[in-house]
Amino acid sequence: METKTARLTILIDPVKKKAFEELCTLQDLTPSQVIRQLIREYLDRHNIDYATKAKIGTTSK
Repeated sequence: METKTARLTILIDPVKKKAFEELCTLQDLTPSQVIRQLIREYLDRHNIDYATKAKIGTTSK
């Protein structure tokens, strides 16, 4: 899990923003949670590694 956060500011059509926020509410998710998941999926789709990516088969001791 990330320990620090950074702000990402985007411009979006107000109608799409409202629809997105309403859908997130229906799914009991915050817009930030959904955006973070979309970013993780995009990075994975393009085989991009990053420092906080979970490694399969690793354990904490």
